[in-house]
Amino acid sequence: MSKKTIKDIDVTGKKVLVRCDFNVPQDENGNITDTRRIVGAIPTIKYLIEHNAKVILCSHLGRPKGEVKKEFSLEPVQKELSKELGIEVKLANDIVGESAKTLTQNMKEGEIVLLENVRFDKREEENDREFSKELASLADIYVNDAFGTAHRAHSSTAGVAEFLPAVSGFLIEKEIKFLGEALNNPKRPFVSIIGGKKVSDKISVINNLLDKVDTLLIGGGMAYTFFKAMGLNIGTSLCEDDKLDFAKELMTKAKEKGVKLLLPVDVVVAKEFASDAESKVVKIDQIEDGWEGMDIGPETIKMFEEVLKEAKTIMWNGPLGVFEFDKFAKGTNEIAKMIGNSEAISVIGGGDSAAAIEKAGMADKMTHISTGGGASLEFLEGKKLPGIECLLEK
Repeated sequence: MSKKTIKDIDVTGKKVLVRCDFNVPQDENGNITDTRRIVGAIPTIKYLIEHNAKVILCSHLGRPKGEVKKEFSLEPVQKELSKELGIEVKLANDIVGESAKTLTQNMKEGEIVLLENVRFDKREEENDREFSKELASLADIYVNDAFGTAHRAHSSTAGVAEFLPAVSGFLIEKEIKFLGEALNNPKRPFVSIIGGKKVSDKISVINNLLDKVDTLLIGGGMAYTFFKAMGLNIGTSLCEDDKLDFAKELMTKAKEKGVKLLLPVDVVVAKEFASDAESKVVKIDQIEDGWEGMDIGPETIKMFEEVLKEAKTIMWNGPLGVFEFDKFAKGTNEIAKMIGNSEAISVIGGGDSAAAIEKAGMADKMTHISTGGGASLEFLEGKKLPGIECLLEK
């Protein structure tokens, strides 16, 4: 990684503004239902405390669209953080107002203040220069540790770097290390699995990966666009008719580049989109009218496993079926188990892929699960991420 991290600067006695990703899911009573993002920020925070910094944390939560809304307050995060760290984290009731200024002005080394939800100010998402400057005025150093929002050029993810020396925390360092190495210097064979609903979401990713992988496995809802492009009947399965030409081009391009592109050979189809729907396994050229593809079939699972067995690097983005329904989660679960138990370096894209692997109970077996859905996709597309571009070079 060419960017400076917190280890490359002296933080002793300095006020350090850390952009975290505390955008955590909550139930209707405001209880946090998944603390992974909070836990992920702890190593950076602990390092700063141990090196006598004065730590100012900030994050967004949800989409309050520039309005102060109680249900988007970071209060539950403050309580969870205090519990995880074993010390009191003080919560400012604003971002750059009186409360934030008072709490951050007289901080002692090792103390932590959490600013209120940065998206309570509409200037945050506009990357407003004045707001960035006000935010920066609270601190001496800026640390970005929120990979999940690194693809957004907002005040707290990029704007403040104009006014403060900017470095990365351990979470972003880890993301760039694993995603970057998998893309640019993979151990081979390098196999990528691309799933999810839509081809359109993954066009740039697939294009970028074709120059890097040895084998590309395609599953999930997007496979049916390819089947239709091959002239097969797909019943009522998901399909993007405006992407049929792209699917054809892709298959041709893979052949030209010597990349093995494998599509399912059999699928599980259902009479309707429901968790208890009548279902059966059919070959891909036997999907009847009125039936919808819901998962990859047993022959496909075997075929994918044969390829994955040989892999030294596996990158997976997007589930292989409707994993939210247990009945149609088999393909995703079996492949997750196989990868989790393999010796290969396994890098999992964020969002649905992470949720599917968590549901399969294999999260702790993967080498790296990205914390950023959109950010990891854009990274895989080869795009530059504003929240990383703004950091100081080593």
